[in-house]
Amino acid sequence: MAAGGFCKLPNGTVVVALNLPSPAADGPAGVRVLVHAQNRARALTRLRNLGLRAVYLRGNAAPPSPDEITAVLHHPDGLIWRTAPDSDVWPMELWHPIKALLRRPAAPA
Repeated sequence: MAAGGFCKLPNGTVVVALNLPSPAADGPAGVRVLVHAQNRARALTRLRNLGLRAVYLRGNAAPPSPDEITAVLHHPDGLIWRTAPDSDVWPMELWHPIKALLRRPAAPA
């Protein structure tokens, strides 16, 4: 389960934002994931299909900000992440494609 929220856009699509623990053992403590999809169910399905099985959206406590909505709408995959900040520290980390988060480290030779 994760804290998060959603925003319905004028064209009927939604942007879902979730704060998740990092799936990588050596990765950041937590991440903020943004998904653009036709509806909330499809957004969560996109994450589950990537291996994030225990992802649920309960309520709308942490909806995406206008800047976050702009970032995910301008990304070709419509699925991005960055380290979840403890506070609004500037400069914020840039957004990354989800593939960078889920990429497995290379096996040692």
